[in-house]
Amino acid sequence: MNVEVHADAAVSGIAAAIGEPARARMLYYLLDGRARTSTELAMVAGISPSTASVHLDRLKSQRLVKVFPQGKHRYYSLERADVAAALEALLVLAGGSRSAFVPRTPNLLRAARTCYDHIAGSLGVALHDRFKTLGWLSAGSRGKQTYDLTPAGAQALEARGIDVAATRKLRRRFAYACLDWSERRPHLGGALGAALLHVALKRKWVDQDPDGRALAVTRIGRREMLARFGLHS
Repeated sequence: MNVEVHADAAVSGIAAAIGEPARARMLYYLLDGRARTSTELAMVAGISPSTASVHLDRLKSQRLVKVFPQGKHRYYSLERADVAAALEALLVLAGGSRSAFVPRTPNLLRAARTCYDHIAGSLGVALHDRFKTLGWLSAGSRGKQTYDLTPAGAQALEARGIDVAATRKLRRRFAYACLDWSERRPHLGGALGAALLHVALKRKWVDQDPDGRALAVTRIGRREMLARFGLHS
């Protein structure tokens, strides 16, 4: 009973922290995985730097953001990938209805973007679906929304530049279905999703907008997506 009460209080505190509009704007600005200063976040939220500091302290107390100092500045980023997944899911709820879904996301973000540190948008969903079709993903041990790799999947992704053994050792969920805000279907989240984005950026399959979440598939990327994944991007 005490555990349930504690969980209720924790959820209430997190919801209240996210629920304030200025704090919500700051959180969603951090959804691209980059760190920002309190001054940058204050501008995004439309509030004074001193007010932003108070809000950021609240978010930090709820373990929604983390901070690291560098020189004279303090940089804020989302605490972990699970926070990004929760924010993405809230966007789905905010725009959800029982009527037929009509995407209203800007085309650049809908095509391909980052969701914290993995690929989202129609590209992310297509990769997720393709991996399942190829039999590379199997059900994980931590619930129906988690994944593991089949032997064929592990071999295939190793051949495509992902160090599967090292990815497994990271202290986070290995792979899971992250519900996509714009597509309302899952893309691949977790350490495996992050490793895939890292390879895609390193090999110039995609370019990332330096000031936002948008990803652009390069000419090389279109060729490689077809050759390596059988995916027309």
